[in-house]
Amino acid sequence: MTTAPFISRQGTTRRRMLGAALAAGAAVPLAAIAGPAWAEPGTPEPVPKRLTLPVPTGPHPVGQVQLRLVDRSRRDDIAGPGHFRELMATVWYPARNTERYPVAPWMPAGALQAFLDDTGFGSLTPVAPLTAGHVGAPVRRSGRQLPVVVFSHGAHSHQGDHTIVVQELASHGYAVVTAAHQYDTYTEFPDGRVTVPLSGQNAPTLPGDFAADLRFVLDCVEQLAAGCNPDADQRRLPAGLLGSLDPRRMGAFGWSKGGTATASATLADERIRAGLSLDGPMQMNPPLAGDLHRPFMMMSAEFTRTTDPEAAAFWSLLRGPRLNIQAQGAAHVSYGDNEALFPQVAKLLGWSRQQLQDVIGTLDPDQAVKIQQAYPLAFFDEHLRHRRGHLLDGPSPAFPAVTFLP
Repeated sequence: MTTAPFISRQGTTRRRMLGAALAAGAAVPLAAIAGPAWAEPGTPEPVPKRLTLPVPTGPHPVGQVQLRLVDRSRRDDIAGPGHFRELMATVWYPARNTERYPVAPWMPAGALQAFLDDTGFGSLTPVAPLTAGHVGAPVRRSGRQLPVVVFSHGAHSHQGDHTIVVQELASHGYAVVTAAHQYDTYTEFPDGRVTVPLSGQNAPTLPGDFAADLRFVLDCVEQLAAGCNPDADQRRLPAGLLGSLDPRRMGAFGWSKGGTATASATLADERIRAGLSLDGPMQMNPPLAGDLHRPFMMMSAEFTRTTDPEAAAFWSLLRGPRLNIQAQGAAHVSYGDNEALFPQVAKLLGWSRQQLQDVIGTLDPDQAVKIQQAYPLAFFDEHLRHRRGHLLDGPSPAFPAVTFLP
């Protein structure tokens, strides 16, 4: 149920206007996302015990832990004098002995309530999904450090909005660190503070701000790899986490504005060995610039190189291995948790098929889930682990909707 800044029945004009707002870091009206026409029930089904996310396909159970991180190189003028940029991050990883550890919610309770209330789905709070992550479970150690991928969410979204992809990677042996970009997200801090997206020109919510957050998270990964706890409160970490991450094998991915931020961070920081954008508009001011000789993949939906000059311009900067795929019928939200959650919501609220497609597009939801599980994993496997398969070589009969763009 991610807040999607591009869902609209008004076509390209509306999409471009909202895309420009993203590039400028402007607030996107949430009322434009979950309009009352979509929330009007038809013939609702009985309320289930809980919405569900697909189980990850990897061989390992998944653990997770939250960190409060403070970047003392960046002052936070909104918080006031003496404050610095603060953000919550979650580390996901392959785990062992998970039975004694509780399963993590999709979002912390306070942030979840604020998010669903703002998007018009407050009644769904009791049935919000759980994840496959077990809070605080010990890290599975195999004798080699874990490759790392950092994740950047979209505008007015939250760090759990691509949990399907995140826990899929973790189940296959990756450490994944999701960042909550303060002032453009819903998040909850250990002291009970719940923060929501802000509007206004002074809020640090530009794609460049997101990119700076990602680079700071890389700093924190290096601390964990060196055996140091980056948590600002020095809370206890799961057994085996310190020293388990490999700072020489780090990648990044992001959705929407987070995809643009991923491109920006990858251009600027050689520690990111491979970058992946999930339908990023690539709109920044100043524009993205400079040649990139490391691997980059674009999974396009609405922001394609044929319709968006910024996406085409970024593609022209890629001098290393590059790949651009598109799933036919995909909407802007199709590479995230929405494809699993909204079909269930549609049944609860009695939406018509057309109302559901207005939100998630015409791509089959089951196929969409499998696409987001398979393609990011194949990309990072190839470029962070040197495990080359055949999925990225060209069209696959297992994924007939996926086309490879020249």
